[in-house]
Amino acid sequence: MKDIKYTSISSLESEIKDLIKNKQGFRVLDVGGAMSDSVRSIEREIESQNFKCRIYTAGRIAAAGGSVFTGVLGVVGAASAIGIAAHNLATYDPDFEIKKHKIDKAITVAYMR
Repeated sequence: MKDIKYTSISSLESEIKDLIKNKQGFRVLDVGGAMSDSVRSIEREIESQNFKCRIYTAGRIAAAGGSVFTGVLGVVGAASAIGIAAHNLATYDPDFEIKKHKIDKAITVAYMR
């Protein structure tokens, strides 16, 4: 997996395009406040090459599962778990997975085939 240091998403477009075309995984490091825009740009590039992708946040399953058994939060946790399951079905069998690491300010893109 190749590590790419974030400068701006536009400056990385050519490299990201080639990595996706060659079905290679990569990480974009030090994304900071540009997480949403960067993920959208990567998603567009994947889909423009006729691949499917799934986007998710690292740690979401653990967060939902941990709150399932805690009173009022249990309802929220159960709803989150149902939402995650529905999302996984809607994005069944993706070519790429895009994982947002909000704490580390990084994005991991993995080829799944």
